[in-house]
Parts: sequence; structure tokens; C-alpha cells
Amino acid sequence: MDKNFGMVAVAAVVAIGGYMWWRAEEAPAPTASGAAMAAVTLPDSLSEQAQIGARAFEAKCSACHGVNAAGREGAGPPLIHKIYEPSHHGDGAFLVAATNGVRQHHWSFGNMPPVEGITQAEVKSIVTYVREVQRANGID
Repeated sequence: MDKNFGMVAVAAVVAIGGYMWWRAEEAPAPTASGAAMAAVTLPDSLSEQAQIGARAFEAKCSACHGVNAAGREGAGPPLIHKIYEPSHHGDGAFLVAATNGVRQHHWSFGNMPPVEGITQAEVKSIVTYVREVQRANGID
């Protein structure tokens, strides 16, 4: 019986070690925390609504989603990304995420908490801004 226990213990250690090695091989190379995750081209001009949204974005969203929605490594994903194109994440998805929070599903940043004190009008302006910048980057 002691021999069987020893064999099981060795097998468990080997399995755990193998799993840890395998997971380490899958992990992408780390980048500087806070670094932009996407290159973003700004449009030549923004509509009045998008300009309001840009200011609201800077105040409420850029700490996690980065300057110009380029994402921030270690903080939050870029919104100027094909995942957030209107056909995949409609405008209403932004409202739900900002007001109620959202469970992690595309990225590994963890769940997004609700944005404290954000209004529907601010979210609407932010979405207008994000959509205009997305279009300038070929996302529509």
C-alpha cells in the first residue's frame, strides 16, 4: 500500500509540473504594464457629439481603456479593435457594460465593474466618439 501511495504522489507531482510548464508555454510575452495595446489613427475631425464623447472618455474610461481607446496593457482592452465593431458589440453593449459592468469574455483583464456616476448621455457621446475613431481605423 505504501508503494502505491508513493507512485500516486510521484504521478501527481509530474502531472502538476507538466501542467505548469504547458501553461507557461502558452502565455504571451509580457509587455510593459500600461502600454498601449493598439496603434490608433484619429480621424481628421470629430463631430460635435464625438468631441463631447472624447472628453467624457478621457474622464471616465481612459484609465483602463487607454488614450484614444487604444487599450492599456494590464488594465483594459482596446476599443479600437474588430471585436468591438458594431456588428459584434452594438451600441447598447457599451451602455450595459458602462452602467452595469460586464463579465470577462474576450480578454483576460477580469470583469469590468460599472463606471461610477456615468450617465446614459455620456455613454451615448462616448459611443459616438469610439465609432468615429473605429471608422478612421477601418472598423465598421
